[in-house]
Amino acid sequence: MPITKRNMLRHELIGLEARVTNSSDPTLLGTRGTIVDETRDMLVIEQASRAKIVPKASSKFMFIRPNGAEVEVNGAKLVGQPEERVKRRR
Repeated sequence: MPITKRNMLRHELIGLEARVTNSSDPTLLGTRGTIVDETRDMLVIEQASRAKIVPKASSKFMFIRPNGAEVEVNGAKLVGQPEERVKRRR
């Protein structure tokens, strides 16, 4: 199933390009790179061969889908174990 705006939250995020568009931590704004890991509360974004840990709940993310389209997601909607998040119905 291709990734669309409507089903973005039900897909695996590891491997997608992402950018932090809003965060309670100003040092994380503009962080851009590939998602290399996901935990219950954090996304790990690799940027210039350095990993940055970004909290989901206090951030907004712009994900770049494989077709190049961008989707902005409030990180609070991503909070939860990845394997449980992909099973949720919205």
